[in-house]
Amino acid sequence: MIDPRRLQLLAHLERLGTIAAVAEELHLTPSGVSMQLTALEREAGVTVTERAGRRLRLTPAGTLLARHGRELATTLTMAELELEGIRSGSSGRYRIAAFPTATQALVAPLARAMGGLPDLELDIDVLEPDDAVAALLAGSADLALVHGYSNLPTRQAPRLHAVTLGSEPVLLATSEAGTGALVDVADHPFITAPEGLACERMVTTACRSSGFEPRVTVRAVDYAVQLALVAAGVGVALVPRMATAAMPVGVQTAPAEPQIRRTVSVVIRRGREDDAGLRAVIERLLALAPAVLDSDVNVDADRAASAVKTL
Repeated sequence: MIDPRRLQLLAHLERLGTIAAVAEELHLTPSGVSMQLTALEREAGVTVTERAGRRLRLTPAGTLLARHGRELATTLTMAELELEGIRSGSSGRYRIAAFPTATQALVAPLARAMGGLPDLELDIDVLEPDDAVAALLAGSADLALVHGYSNLPTRQAPRLHAVTLGSEPVLLATSEAGTGALVDVADHPFITAPEGLACERMVTTACRSSGFEPRVTVRAVDYAVQLALVAAGVGVALVPRMATAAMPVGVQTAPAEPQIRRTVSVVIRRGREDDAGLRAVIERLLALAPAVLDSDVNVDADRAASAVKTL
């Protein structure tokens, strides 16, 4: 196999014309350059140079190999530039898996914020938290936005690291004004997410803690659909605050009682903490989160960097 470094050396010789000039530019000895050219001819099985006075002239075979040497040098230079972009976090391609309300409230603003870094590209999958974590563990996502409810047990995945972006209250949505106490709507039909999802388990657990079993008449994963049905008087629903950004006319909300909070976190695989592109994405999410989530800390650039370092 031909040594690619010798091809690049041949390209230098074509440009400079003498072994001495090549040796000076590459900080080699003339004898070292000659030895490399001899080795190249041995590898290629053809003569690559011939004398033309005091200069060396490339044979047709040498000209062909020199062209490949120039192309190789260009490719390596581009690779170094792209690698530097990845090291600095200004370039790269990352796939985000996020649940629907986070996609609307956080990922969409993130995509706009990343417009100033055109070489940092985002692919987006809208997935429920369990599916997002599965995609992350399988390697089909680089970063996941997930949530957890205060009335459900927290599950830890040992191969993952998480940074909390903030939390929000869960609201009781009804077609009539109320206090938010679940016991007051115990006889109302409930609209929930499909059975088995965390959002559905949150509703069932909350109602049971208030002493009754919810009578579920509609199951819909989309909170916009749930709220539209609440407005139509079909039933009541428990929805996180982020889902109420576009509230239908006729829907009343109040903090659920007993109180429930939803925590939103960004999760990556363990071992990717030093990926500068991922860090850049997480820092921007931390900066965007206070607009839609409650936080006890004012997030600035230093705070964001510190949070990522603690992954």
